[in-house]
Amino acid sequence: MLDAAVKALAQMLSPPMRSILWRSIGLALVLISVLAIGLQRLLSWLATSGESWAEAALGPGAHTPLYVLAWIVSVAAGLGIVFGAILLMPAITSLVASLFVDEIADHVEREYYPAERPGIALPFGVAMQEGIKAALLSIIVYLIALPFVFVAGAGFIAFFIATAWLLGREYFELAAMRFRPPEEAKAMRRDNAAVIFTAGLFIAAFVSIPIVNLATPLFGMAFMVHMHKRLSGSRPELIEPTRRPQASLR
Repeated sequence: MLDAAVKALAQMLSPPMRSILWRSIGLALVLISVLAIGLQRLLSWLATSGESWAEAALGPGAHTPLYVLAWIVSVAAGLGIVFGAILLMPAITSLVASLFVDEIADHVEREYYPAERPGIALPFGVAMQEGIKAALLSIIVYLIALPFVFVAGAGFIAFFIATAWLLGREYFELAAMRFRPPEEAKAMRRDNAAVIFTAGLFIAAFVSIPIVNLATPLFGMAFMVHMHKRLSGSRPELIEPTRRPQASLR
C-alpha cells in the first residue's frame, strides 16, 4: 500500500500528468470561488434583511447596536465561508475527479501495467453521477459531524475518519468501474472494506494539506488504480517504467 502511494505521488509531476494537474486545480479553484461568492452573497443578504427587520421591530434607537451586530455576523460569516470551503474540499475534489478519472487511470495503466488489458472509459454521465453522489454524501456526513467540532477536537477526528471512508470509497469505485460493472465494483469495495478504508487514510491525509489538496484527484485516482490492480491480483513490473520491457512480471 505504501509502495502504491509512493508511485502515485511520483507520477503526479510526470509530464503526461501535468496538464491534468493544472486543469484539475483550475476547476477546483473555480468551484471553490463560486461556492464562496454564492455563500457570501446569501449571508450578506440575510444579515442586511435581518438588520432591517429588527430595526423596524425595535425602533430607530436600536440602529447602532444592530449595525454592530450585523457587522460581527458578517465577519463571522466570512470566516465561516473560509472554514466551510476547507471542509468541503473533499466534496469538491470528488466532483473534479469524476471529470478526469479516465485520463488519470489511462496514464497509470500505460506506465505500470502496459501488458494488461486497459480499462474501459466510464460514460460521462456515469462518472458525473458518481462524482455528484460522492459530493452530496460528503456534505451530509460533514453536516452530521460538524457539531462534534466543538467537543475537544473530536470533530476533527470524525472529519478525518469520514473523509477516509468517503474518498477511499469514491476513488476505488471509479477505478474498479473501468473493469467491472458498477454493482460488481461496489461489491468488491465492500469485500475489501478494511483495506480500502486504510488506503483512504492516505487520501484523507493528502486532502488535509492546504494548497496541496488541490491535487487530490490525481493522487487519489492514481493511488486507487494501483490498489484495484493489486486487489485484483495484478502486480506492477519490478523494473523502472522508463526501462521496462513490454511484458509484465508476475
